Amino acid sequence: MSARTHLSEHALCAVSFHRVSILSLVVALSVTGMVWAQTDVNMATQPGVTIGTPRPAETPAGPHVAEALGDDVFIRSGPGTNFYQCGKLYKGDRIQVVSTQQGWSCIVPPPGCFSWIPMQYVSINLDNPTIGIITGDNVRIYAGSDFVEPMHSTSEQVKLFRGDNVKLLGEEKDDYYKIAPPQGAYLWVSTQFIQSVQAGPAQTSPGQAAPGVQIQGQAPAETPVQPGTESELLDAYYAIVNQIKVVHAKPLTEQDYVDLKTKLQEIAKNEMAGKAAKYAEFSLKQIERFELVRTVDKEMKLQSQERAKVNSKIDEARQARLAQIEDLGKFAIVGKLAGSSLYPSTDQTKRYRILDESGKTLCYIAPAVGAANQDLTSLVGKKVGLVGEIQAHEPTARAFITYTQVVPLE
Repeated sequence: MSARTHLSEHALCAVSFHRVSILSLVVALSVTGMVWAQTDVNMATQPGVTIGTPRPAETPAGPHVAEALGDDVFIRSGPGTNFYQCGKLYKGDRIQVVSTQQGWSCIVPPPGCFSWIPMQYVSINLDNPTIGIITGDNVRIYAGSDFVEPMHSTSEQVKLFRGDNVKLLGEEKDDYYKIAPPQGAYLWVSTQFIQSVQAGPAQTSPGQAAPGVQIQGQAPAETPVQPGTESELLDAYYAIVNQIKVVHAKPLTEQDYVDLKTKLQEIAKNEMAGKAAKYAEFSLKQIERFELVRTVDKEMKLQSQERAKVNSKIDEARQARLAQIEDLGKFAIVGKLAGSSLYPSTDQTKRYRILDESGKTLCYIAPAVGAANQDLTSLVGKKVGLVGEIQAHEPTARAFITYTQVVPLE
């Protein structure tokens, strides 16, 4: 091989190497540009977040507690800026992160978030009107937003099945019920706007949960409210919220919020509480609504009991009246026996009339042939029943009864 040929091969290799290097640089710049472009889009939609906020060295991939780095951090219905807004976080707000993917964190919906469910698949629990019972299978639950109509809320969170329960929040819209997000209904936050408050993934012992997280089927431990930093009071607030959920899941007659209200009031009055005080005030109003539902339910039950008593008395009176009607069915008329001045008495026949309870004349009476000798003197002024034949009496425009028997009724 000649030196010229050898040199040419080296030249070709150098040119090829430079071409590859330039291509790699272009790709890298393109990727970097895409990353910065995505960052710019997120920043543009997050007006309260400081761009220069330092990020933690490593974000835990598993479940952990995180807090917002700035104000107006959007909570979204899915992992991307193209998903609709479902609320906001403010600096210091804490959330439970379930998992992360491609720069987005899947979170447990914080207080104030809600979901939508089609009304046609929900039956109201008559014993507890705040609970809805699912009547179908594979019923889709959608992420709720104050800025998107229910029919346009297309982000599916979870599916429920026949017999599952949901908590109704008392609002209906476009054939949808607003409900508290059921278990498994998650939302999303851009990971760049939050940071973990733990050194790594939440380390918990069996049967324990990370701060602010409730283990399903287990009531959270009592958390005394003590004066401290805003962060500590936020932890105490979230623990109380979990206790509220446990109490609210009980039957209405067993719900007791007295101790929880006292703790929330202490946080609300604490000058160091900051956002925890605002959250505590919100939860106090929520408890007021819960207690109102319990009071209304109690009143409705008392009214039902009183109505049942009244109906029972009415039925008893009706039965007694029916029995009386049956007993008096053999009489042509029943009323008070009185003398008659219109038809004067004679030695052979005495004339009488029958009065109603007000003393008004109902009819005049006369004995039939076989009853002419019956002495009615002792029955005057008393209630009697007459067995006989009713006839019209044109001169007085009243009835005239020819009786065969007079029966005393008192």
